Amino acid sequence: MAVSEYQVTGMTCGHCEMSVREEVGEVPGVIGIEVSAQTGRLSVNGEDTLEDAQVLAAVEEAGYTAERIS
Repeated sequence: MAVSEYQVTGMTCGHCEMSVREEVGEVPGVIGIEVSAQTGRLSVNGEDTLEDAQVLAAVEEAGYTAERIS
């Protein structure tokens, strides 16, 4: 299992977290998501290595911006 960490900009509440979780959850291979508006962190667990571009596009679709941090 691969874990990717991102810093998300613009989240302020639980609804923001839910929006990000829903969009990122549609990325093929994602099996777990942890997201915090308080810290701006997004942790994505995948079956194999995930494509950063797909995760970043999903975050953007939810209305936020992100960058990979690990």
